[in-house]
Amino acid sequence: MKKEYFVLVPFLTLIICQLIKFINESLRNHKLMWGRLFNGSGGMPSSHSSFCFSLTTLVGIEEGMGPLFGICLVFSFVIAYDAMGLRQESGKHAIEINQLLDEVFKDKKQIRKRLKEQLGHKPLEVLVGILLGVSMGTLFGYFL
Repeated sequence: MKKEYFVLVPFLTLIICQLIKFINESLRNHKLMWGRLFNGSGGMPSSHSSFCFSLTTLVGIEEGMGPLFGICLVFSFVIAYDAMGLRQESGKHAIEINQLLDEVFKDKKQIRKRLKEQLGHKPLEVLVGILLGVSMGTLFGYFL
């Protein structure tokens, strides 16, 4: 396998993942959602999971089930867990804070920036991200 695959494949996977989010959300909202091309937080599929698991898959194919693969796998699962757990809860907090601030400042013409609400992932979004990452890693690791 070419050494540059270890950098190129995860980034290609990330780009494909963001394109999927862009298309998916543009179809759902009936308008082009350009911001989704550059904003990786939240949505289907998880770009963080796909990014990490594509690299982990390549390392597993190239190095076997040795220590380097184990390290990649552990960190990939930590990132996937974080995407579902901590960031999902942070998104829920942002929703509540935005609602409270809307109520407090409803009569005032104060312009404020809303907190970003879409931060984390549902388990299915992470699972699809993992499957996309493993698929891309396998495709490039074995077939290209």
